[in-house]
Amino acid sequence: MTIRVIIVDDQAMVRAGFAALLNAQSDIDVVGDAADGAQALEVSGRTHPDVVLMDVRMPVMDGLEAARRLLDPAVPGAHRPKVLMLTTFDVDDYVYDALRAGASGFLLKDAPPDDLIAAVRVVAAGEALLAPSVTRRLIEDFARTRPARRRDPGLRLNGLTPRETEVLELIARGLSNQEIAARLVLAEQTVKTHIGRILAKLDLRDRAQAVVLAYESGLVTPGQ
Repeated sequence: MTIRVIIVDDQAMVRAGFAALLNAQSDIDVVGDAADGAQALEVSGRTHPDVVLMDVRMPVMDGLEAARRLLDPAVPGAHRPKVLMLTTFDVDDYVYDALRAGASGFLLKDAPPDDLIAAVRVVAAGEALLAPSVTRRLIEDFARTRPARRRDPGLRLNGLTPRETEVLELIARGLSNQEIAARLVLAEQTVKTHIGRILAKLDLRDRAQAVVLAYESGLVTPGQ
């Protein structure tokens, strides 16, 4: 199945470069682009992409607000694509809010071409892009500097079994399914089953939101 993508960035050369790279892949089709968040909402509503590559800083409407609107669960029947935020180190403060809004992850704008292609495929498949280790470091930084956002872990996590809680903790530490399976001596399919149950029990959209909840609830603490 072909992955339908739109590219949202206020720099025309960036949009053109990403489009050329992605269109060269047999399983990816760039179906539109936009120069700001407001245009992104219009283009997404018209083209129904699977993945939106969304820059953070843009005029008119920034990528964070556009992501919130695209992923708003209060809008019944709306098409909700996967959103992959494009960021740089100098806009780190936006990343945590983007994940809380429902974005499936983020990618540094200067990442190698192969990483961009892989990222599109990962989020299109329903996974969250929470590696490499810089992602874990950033999320820990946000959790450390925003303690007021923490909630009582007992309110939502008590419904998990001890094994599911253990898996959630390892997800939050950035381990892949394969790494979790090796750590807990489980089959990888068993890990996937546990993750599916965790998301269902906690009413979470994907792995990215699971990481945010793990930090906000206090299950995982920075530097632990």
